Amino acid sequence: MIDLASIPDQPGCYLFKDKKNVIIYIGKARSLKKRVRSYFSPKERDPKTEKLVEHIQTIDTMITDTEVEALILENTLIKRHQPKYNINLKDAKNYAYLRVTDDEFPRLTVARRRTDRGEYFGPFVSAAARDYVLTALNKAFRLRTCRRFQKKPCLRYHIKLCDAPCIGGIDADNYRNRVSGVRLILKGRADALLDRLNIEMRQFSEQLQFEQAIEIRNRIAAVERLKEKQKMDRQKLFNEDVVNYVVRDGTVYLVLFNIHRGVLENKQEFQFEETENFFEEFLVQYYSEHPVPKEVILPEPVEESVNEFLKTRRNGAVTVTIPLKGDKRKLVDLVMENIKAGQLADVEKLDDLRKALDLQETPAVIECFDISHLAGTATVASMVQFRGGAPDKSNYRRFKIKTIDGIDDVASIAEVVRRRYARLMEEGDELPDLIVIDGGAGQLNAALSVLRDLGLGIPVISIAKKFEEIHVPGTPSPTVLRFSHKRKGLQLIQRIRDEAHRFAITYNRLLRKKSLLDQS
Repeated sequence: MIDLASIPDQPGCYLFKDKKNVIIYIGKARSLKKRVRSYFSPKERDPKTEKLVEHIQTIDTMITDTEVEALILENTLIKRHQPKYNINLKDAKNYAYLRVTDDEFPRLTVARRRTDRGEYFGPFVSAAARDYVLTALNKAFRLRTCRRFQKKPCLRYHIKLCDAPCIGGIDADNYRNRVSGVRLILKGRADALLDRLNIEMRQFSEQLQFEQAIEIRNRIAAVERLKEKQKMDRQKLFNEDVVNYVVRDGTVYLVLFNIHRGVLENKQEFQFEETENFFEEFLVQYYSEHPVPKEVILPEPVEESVNEFLKTRRNGAVTVTIPLKGDKRKLVDLVMENIKAGQLADVEKLDDLRKALDLQETPAVIECFDISHLAGTATVASMVQFRGGAPDKSNYRRFKIKTIDGIDDVASIAEVVRRRYARLMEEGDELPDLIVIDGGAGQLNAALSVLRDLGLGIPVISIAKKFEEIHVPGTPSPTVLRFSHKRKGLQLIQRIRDEAHRFAITYNRLLRKKSLLDQS
């Protein structure tokens, strides 16, 4: 079951992954929750989307501050991972420049190479973001777009997108003043331009030239929109990493962003036990195996020995920044938002499950069993493991039922539970904190009886799909618990149960297909 309830309602990118944990599609959205949910709504979908949804097993998200940042991040991630269901185009527009031409009445154009005369700005890592800036500046400052002057003004003049220098609608000095404003924006000096425009607007108002004042006011609004912070597209000549973490109940949840020349390229998640000086230890271990960027942005100071270690590893200068405000502080806060929406969201579900089931400890490791067959043939069982609220597919297991003939889910559950935990005890391997059985009271009693025979006191519950009821051991019969469908603990159990069901059906189909091939 895809856990749609945990998708954050913020801008960012979503990454769809298949059963092999391979990214198959990357998208961006103003609201991740609304966009991702739209894929799973009952409305009719085109064949490609239908096929995509069939292969989605897990969803990862990366939060950004704005939709523009999400667009830039999406472009970077697609080029890096080349997902199967994204459009695979070699976008020649990427990494192009904006050029102010060297004319009496300059134009603003896209340039692939810096060969012609003029002033260049960029390169722009996102074609969409660059085209947006180009269109917005041409519109706000009414720049000409024609290659050659025409004898008559074109349509852009009549819809007030150009002042027609071709027929003397604006003189060269006023036009160059507008172009200087464009240059200020492209150089990142929008504030200086806004100061100048505000002065001009007041002057026009004082002279009762209200039409010109309104035009300047509209230009100010356009510049304000373009001034929107794009932290992930900052033009830089070096790489940087951004780190932040949260400690909850003795566990450290840490996220690290890799930013390549101002563009967020990767998010890495880590989870480990809290120890003394754990943050410094993490940095040393991580950068012992990974390249050290020119700048490392941290939420707090670290020992000077760590700074010296980073310089030694990089064989050059490394800036360790602990920002209190500004763009870099926002990046640190953005990492924290990703922790809360990702790792801590799973922790909250586990904590809610602990409270709902009145468990003594949070069930960090949960294993779930399901039985699948076709009219009593090719009976198989699946076991999926969730660790920290997330699937741990390396510990998935599947079983052929050996001792049961025909349809007997209760006996099949007993067999597979015995095989699983007898083996773990024999090999001295880790036991789960909670066992979930797909079924009702009968399946629960069968599993409970086996665990008692083995001398194990692992908490065990079952979930009956018809009414989504939770059965817990009781005397003389299991107790039925009913939770709100909005409760995070129940949603987690449903997700785990559905994953076990999917895994079992997949194995059953595989065996039936193999049997047909053997008979042919």
